[in-house]
Amino acid sequence: MTKIGAFIKDLIIIVLLALALAVVLKTFVVDSRIIPSASMHPTIQINDRILINKFIYRFEDVERGNIIVFKPNADTGETRDMLKRVIGLPGETVEIKDNLVYINDTPLEEDYLAEAPDYQFGPVTIPDNCVFVLGDNRNKSADAHVWLNPFLEINKIKGKAFCIYWPINHMESLT
Repeated sequence: MTKIGAFIKDLIIIVLLALALAVVLKTFVVDSRIIPSASMHPTIQINDRILINKFIYRFEDVERGNIIVFKPNADTGETRDMLKRVIGLPGETVEIKDNLVYINDTPLEEDYLAEAPDYQFGPVTIPDNCVFVLGDNRNKSADAHVWLNPFLEINKIKGKAFCIYWPINHMESLT
């Protein structure tokens, strides 16, 4: 085989391996999303690009404060994946009143909000294997407080957002 033939063969093998690796990574490890709405403002802006860790919840539990991507419940009317913050965990009681979120009658400290919620909700107790999620832009987010079924099954979670990578001037960690 000539040097050019060997080079072309090696190049094809490298390109095919790179493509296979990219497909495996995107399918099982990391994905990216472009944010279409202001429901997570001010934390995440419209058109920000974020990275999602798709396998983290195989090794650890969902925690309050995690920003997650999930397949929405059918009753939301939304067919696209959604991005919200985990507020309540299984077995906890959530109530929103007096411009605060309460978890088991204790006010939740939330320094990431655009503004305090100006609505009442609950109290509701979160079932096993479910979480309660809200957008950071509480008064302009179509989240659990307006859904017919306010609970998101944990098995619908697709991953945890871990960083904003674009635009560069808004690049930051979300964990």
